[in-house]
Amino acid sequence: MILPKSNRLTPEQLAEVTAIVTEFGCKIQPIVGAVRSIYAIVGDERDELMINRLEGLDYVDRIDRIQSPFKLMDRRSDLASHRITLGGVTLGEELFVIAGQCTIDPKNPNYFYETAAAVKEAGAQVLRGGVWKPRTNPYTFQGDAKSLEILMEAHRRTGLPVDAEVMDEEQLDLALSAGVQMLQVGARNALNYSLLRAIGRAVAERDTIVLLKRSLHMGALNEFISAAEYIAAFGNPNVILCPRGTAPALDGYRNHPDESITPLLKEKTWAPVVVDPSHSVGKAAYVPACALAAVAYGADGLCIEAHVSPSQGIGDDPKQALMPDALATTIAQAKQLWAIRRGVKAARAD
Repeated sequence: MILPKSNRLTPEQLAEVTAIVTEFGCKIQPIVGAVRSIYAIVGDERDELMINRLEGLDYVDRIDRIQSPFKLMDRRSDLASHRITLGGVTLGEELFVIAGQCTIDPKNPNYFYETAAAVKEAGAQVLRGGVWKPRTNPYTFQGDAKSLEILMEAHRRTGLPVDAEVMDEEQLDLALSAGVQMLQVGARNALNYSLLRAIGRAVAERDTIVLLKRSLHMGALNEFISAAEYIAAFGNPNVILCPRGTAPALDGYRNHPDESITPLLKEKTWAPVVVDPSHSVGKAAYVPACALAAVAYGADGLCIEAHVSPSQGIGDDPKQALMPDALATTIAQAKQLWAIRRGVKAARAD
């Protein structure tokens, strides 16, 4: 990984370092961070002659060789200073909350518009809405591209940035063309490396953020972080890790809640962690406690399903969506707990 002395290399400098690494069968991938750009060497970076030639360039500060399966997402990477900002919040500086319906009902758009307004009033910064839905049963509702228009209309009405899950390249193109600010990769596609590469390529020149959920079947932490590396390797490091419960299910819960892995992730990667308590426990009555547990473990944010009238919702909303009052209370309590944790952290630093 090449770290220049200035914020970024000039075109001439980039051409020179590219020519050097090409001689050794490698290539350069620029990674544009919030503070500075770094230049990943893609390929076998162990050749000492190549490293010596690069270090001899007067505009190169240093070469970092991180022996990790995820060089960019590793917390020792220079991207550790990278910050992700959306909805007026920089993750890590205050609690970040995504909320909204599991599934947008294209036949009843007003439910979503009302939910969007309630989500904003409750204190969430990003609106989620399922346009396309992965379903185990092929005969259940799979979503509708018409819902994308409803999602973006809610964005216009509330001013909230929006989060939508994509499952293939056609949906990816439609979402980006519509202006979706956050793409979600669900648990069933968390290890779909072809899709992860496609997303990485598609967002490389954009500010788009990717919310990457943990794979359904108890994905190992290194596997989870390496999946994020597939996206970041194309040049956009705006990737958020989202634990959402794994299989096998814990009796009484939809999945096996995994918010406790948050500190373990933070030991390995700089990436923000936003926990989804709704899919973890799968029942609205349990969601607030799971959300608070996630914050207590150090999560940077929450992704919560909410609906103004869950019983009238489709998808998972009837089971696990919070009503607006419960959402507002959960966010308020989570912010209080966030402040307590920040205070403890500051006291330890002193």
